[in-house]
Amino acid sequence: MPSPLLPKVRPRPLKIEQAPRSGVAAQRGRAGSSRTVCRMEIWINPACSKCRGALDLLDAEGADYTVRRYLEDVPGEDEIRAVLGRLGLEPWDITRTREAAAEELGLGDWARDVSARDRWITALAEHPGLIQRPIITADDGTALVGRSAEAVREAVSRSRRRE
Repeated sequence: MPSPLLPKVRPRPLKIEQAPRSGVAAQRGRAGSSRTVCRMEIWINPACSKCRGALDLLDAEGADYTVRRYLEDVPGEDEIRAVLGRLGLEPWDITRTREAAAEELGLGDWARDVSARDRWITALAEHPGLIQRPIITADDGTALVGRSAEAVREAVSRSRRRE
């Protein structure tokens, strides 16, 4: 049973004429809808105040988005690699290194270079709570970490330029 303290998640898909993205992300529309794709997907932890703030801002801007609770719908290594490519970042750039799991893994001592990249990605896939949030992916192929209001507004702006 969902906690009454958590925000209601209301995905609002947008019907478009192009083919939907492959995979689970393309199928996250409202129950009963078919062949819908959202302009943006936001990876959230409902307990995170930055995520709730980003959702509030997306709603205030009238944005079309789908919510992904990434602690429940965990991204695999290939999906993390793809998002990193879209972000233009390395896995250590989106890792919450002060989390207990990070300390248990000893991430502070891990190399931050190409030789250790796969190790970091595996850690993120196995411990999704280490992934910085919220992450907003857009249908234009870009993504950003939406920790600030400015970053969330940039995501909305990008989606509107594509309309």
